[in-house]
Amino acid sequence: MQIDRGAIRFVLSGAALMAPGLTSPGGRLPDAEHALQAGQVVAVRAEGKEEICLVGPLKMGTEEMKQKGKGVVMDEGHYLGDGLWRLKLE
Repeated sequence: MQIDRGAIRFVLSGAALMAPGLTSPGGRLPDAEHALQAGQVVAVRAEGKEEICLVGPLKMGTEEMKQKGKGVVMDEGHYLGDGLWRLKLE
């Protein structure tokens, strides 16, 4: 999955991931054959970047996201730079 450039700053500040960030031209969702279901844990990449910026469980499936085009997709997750992401395990 990939979010568009406009969603990056919101995601990296801890905001909920919204469907428009994934359904817009810069976003990417899997095709119907590889659809993801609500509850599945996913890694989200940002448009133009190679690193993963968000990891967490989906609140709605990818086919529903495409159909509705709006709504909260993920409201609990770990984003690049949050406390868990910076945790050092030694």
